[in-house]
Amino acid sequence: MNERDGIFAGTDPFVIAARWLDEARDSEPNDPNAIALATVDDSDLPNVRMVLLKEIEQNAFVFYTNYESAKAAELDSAGKAAFVMHWKSLRRQIRVRGTITRESGPQADEYYASRSLKSRLGAWASKQSQPLSSRAALMAEVAKVTAKLGPNPPRPPFWGGYRLEPVEIEFWADGAFRLHDRFRWQRDHSGSPWQIQRLNP
Repeated sequence: MNERDGIFAGTDPFVIAARWLDEARDSEPNDPNAIALATVDDSDLPNVRMVLLKEIEQNAFVFYTNYESAKAAELDSAGKAAFVMHWKSLRRQIRVRGTITRESGPQADEYYASRSLKSRLGAWASKQSQPLSSRAALMAEVAKVTAKLGPNPPRPPFWGGYRLEPVEIEFWADGAFRLHDRFRWQRDHSGSPWQIQRLNP
């Protein structure tokens, strides 16, 4: 482990991840907190889409979505997911796999309240993942909920967070001649000790 220094140094993978994200905020032109979130449906067919990571906690990664979306159905059904966060400007990425639970309490209320008014109203108006006849129909629904809910809409009951508690985190940094640096942190379950291995590129 003595060679795990520089950008890989540290005894807590969540601290390392947060440090990398902070660095990316200074160099990445758009959405440094974007993650490619992977799930599987009931037929075990994979699905992946970009979402925004909103919090790195002491033991988990948190993002938010519509609970009636296809994404949420797959998260709830499987109870597990994976994501990759890639920063082209830093030539680094983080891969994460683990278990999923909902965050639908005060923390979700607080995050929802911090969003712009248009985003909060949009959460009410969008029937995420469902067929839509036209953009005009969507904007009409936004106007309807705006008139109904006013300037301080509450968090919709069908909208909230998910917390991914990882059993595996891999930190990757680009190396010359494709000789990349990779360190995998693994544990049996949330709360158990991490085992760290350097991997071949």
